[in-house]
Amino acid sequence: MSRPTGRVLTLLELLQSGGTRTVAELADRLGVEGRTVRRYVDQLLDLGVPVESVRGRYGGYRLSPGYRLPPLMLSDDEALAVLLGLVAGRRAGLATAERTASETASAKIRRVLPQHLARRLDTLLEALAFTDGAGEFDAPDAGVLLTISDAVRHHRPVSIRYTDTEGRRSERTLHAYGIVAHAGRWYVTGSDPRIGEDRTFRLDRIADARTLPGSFEAPEGPGPAQRVVSGFAAAAYRHEVAVRIHGTVEQIRAHLPASVASLDEHEPAAGEDRAAERWFRVELRAERLDWLPPVLAALDRPFVIERPEELRDLVTALAERLASCARRA
Repeated sequence: MSRPTGRVLTLLELLQSGGTRTVAELADRLGVEGRTVRRYVDQLLDLGVPVESVRGRYGGYRLSPGYRLPPLMLSDDEALAVLLGLVAGRRAGLATAERTASETASAKIRRVLPQHLARRLDTLLEALAFTDGAGEFDAPDAGVLLTISDAVRHHRPVSIRYTDTEGRRSERTLHAYGIVAHAGRWYVTGSDPRIGEDRTFRLDRIADARTLPGSFEAPEGPGPAQRVVSGFAAAAYRHEVAVRIHGTVEQIRAHLPASVASLDEHEPAAGEDRAAERWFRVELRAERLDWLPPVLAALDRPFVIERPEELRDLVTALAERLASCARRA
């Protein structure tokens, strides 16, 4: 949709909200000059929209009383934003009734959408997965999101133009397994057929996406969300940490979730309760270590630090500070 056309529709929405709008107010909201507002009003009149000119000190423009606009006029980006907002609302616990307001609103929007856009949005929602945490997510480019979700659904390769954290640009081919919203950002996870490894990319760093001929088989095993958090836990960082902790899986995961650390869950011995406390080997990677001693202390479980030596020094220093504070009390 071109920018002038978008501004004309925005003008129509402002007038639809009711009352009289001054030329200065409309110009400010649209980011144009007053004469441009008048030109946009003429375009609405040419389309048969009855815009009235109101004279006087508080004059401006308004819609004729009793005029009823079509029930819904959304661009692709607007429809995408509304439906994703409804999904996020349900994820945030705002929907409590059996048939919630967000679900009925979603149904109403889909009924008035063009068929081709409704199909693409349904495809996006089918391809979308969430991790446990809820948050405010960065909005990726709508075209990129729809193209990749279509590739996920139909198991088609997709070519992306990507910019990494260091600003390096590259063009890659991806067999996309799914789209995941995690910790305030959107990701696509899949396999890079060139290197034969799973990769995860931030959607807001993808400048362009296009589907390619051919197809691929979706892999067995963990779903897209689990692949993303497991990939983060195994990512390359400055420090590699290995700690043995005595406790249950639930006790350890309460402080070191799967997105932070990997847990070596050995099969229990014969006759041993799976939920019983036992030794687990926990591995993680981190840029800094100063946050780990308080986490290990909060676990309140026996632990042995295998590496690095620096972590042992930090834990010892924390213990000495706590002991010193206790003695002063």
